[in-house]
Amino acid sequence: MTPKQPASRTGGQILIDALRIHGVDTAFCVPGESFLAAIDAFHDARDAIRLVVCRQEGGAAHMAEAHGKLTGKPGICFVTRGPGATNASIGVHTARQDSTPLILFIGQVARDCMGREAWQEIDYRHMYGHIAKWVDQIDCAARIPEYINRAFHVATSGRPGPVVLALPEDMLAESAVVADSPPFQRAQASPSADAMQEMAARLAQARRPLAILGGGGWTRAASDDLAAFATAFDLPVACAFRRQDLLDNQHSHYVGEAGLGMDPRLAQRIRDADLILAIGARLGETTTNGYTLLNVPRPAQSLIHVHADPEELGHVYHADLIMNAAMPAFAAAAAALPAPAAPAPWRAWTQAARADYLDNLQPGPMPGPVDMGRVMVHLREQLPPDTIVSNGAGNYTLWVQRFYQYRGIRTQLAPTSGTMGYGMPAAVAAKLTHPDRTVVCFAGDGCFLMNGQELATAVQYGLNILVIVVNNGMYGSIRMHQERHYPGRVCATELRNPDFARMAQAYGAYGEVVERTEDFPAALARARSAGTPALLELRVSQDALSPRLTISGLRGAAAG
Repeated sequence: MTPKQPASRTGGQILIDALRIHGVDTAFCVPGESFLAAIDAFHDARDAIRLVVCRQEGGAAHMAEAHGKLTGKPGICFVTRGPGATNASIGVHTARQDSTPLILFIGQVARDCMGREAWQEIDYRHMYGHIAKWVDQIDCAARIPEYINRAFHVATSGRPGPVVLALPEDMLAESAVVADSPPFQRAQASPSADAMQEMAARLAQARRPLAILGGGGWTRAASDDLAAFATAFDLPVACAFRRQDLLDNQHSHYVGEAGLGMDPRLAQRIRDADLILAIGARLGETTTNGYTLLNVPRPAQSLIHVHADPEELGHVYHADLIMNAAMPAFAAAAAALPAPAAPAPWRAWTQAARADYLDNLQPGPMPGPVDMGRVMVHLREQLPPDTIVSNGAGNYTLWVQRFYQYRGIRTQLAPTSGTMGYGMPAAVAAKLTHPDRTVVCFAGDGCFLMNGQELATAVQYGLNILVIVVNNGMYGSIRMHQERHYPGRVCATELRNPDFARMAQAYGAYGEVVERTEDFPAALARARSAGTPALLELRVSQDALSPRLTISGLRGAAAG
């Protein structure tokens, strides 16, 4: 019997068919005329792929990035050329620094106009060359299956990350006869048996070991295996900046976050450790307090470094043992190691680290009528364990990171790149991905207005997220540095804000202002039962810069 020949299809149809084959069920976009042929193909695939229309390309790209974080599969985003592509670049940068699989498709000018600085034309190979894992342009419709297969492979293999593909407008409209590629396969490295034995031998010689988890490519099974390994070897486990959910924070061996606002006791424990086991973490600037906790290039501590990207190993730190391995493979091998026959000699070290973490959960007094520490304790006690919490950047995040407890993998959505405006679109993506789970977004007043328009997307799609806007009328993190270096010389950090609660109401969401700590529990209950997306605006004192710093304290120290 003669095999059936593939039918002629437009480039747009070939592209969307390829996405279906590779398992895509959700894509995010801001529409543009440059990829109308692909949008038309989405119409035929609407029962298989949900196309989410966003209000700005930066929000769309961050939604796709968050979707990639939550699912482990590439988040898919479509934007138009020029302005659309430049707006979306922030999501590509986030995906790069967060090791998140992402594929950004950009409508491009027609091929016969290229090189003439046509309307909104940009050379995307140059524009994205440094921040994406791979950037290319599909100039032939018949090669679309080949390019899409490679895009999924690159985005998910080794250290996950973003891929950018430009789609000339006329290429998407032309027809071709081509067979589809099969679903992509993820390529992952595994640790050798010799390396695992050497790690066990080095652990046996240690007296003050400490594990630091981080990076991308984690799965629930990998997190569970790592927890089993930590329990068997009685290891204290810290998590890198904004990777707190890699181990349940109520696990007896979790000892805190190595990131901004780090507990000074944990920082000292990293310095005092005689063995650091870095699993997935790059050991970047934030996790190492500006590269001060571990000496560059040769740490004083013995260092075992496990990472999915061989080019990351030895990039900054010269380790005593390196392992090029994906997190699932390493964690499974670690969990399979025979547990020590005798209690670990560092048991008191682990217990002390855990006690420090538990003590750090207790908030101290905060100036002003709304105490964020007490707000976070109430949320910690009231929210379901599987709640997904998102945030962007700013000093308000220090209360979230310190006082909230993440109960398992993929309960935290926060950018290691420190980009503002991330929390709102990430919350939208989280609720789309897990409609049955509670989703809470934290945003500062400056952070919220960078992508606050995506609250309209939440209303449009009936996504009942809760947004908590921490309003102190300033860019708090910049003000903190300003007060440290130029005390009392306030410039360029003050903000005059709208009434965020009324703004939410105008969008069709529930909105309420909270001006006293004691009013928060009832306001939270009303917001959670509103039956719509909800926003609570917490008006906090400018004096409270962080859980440990106040403006008055910094100025007093400067004056003294």
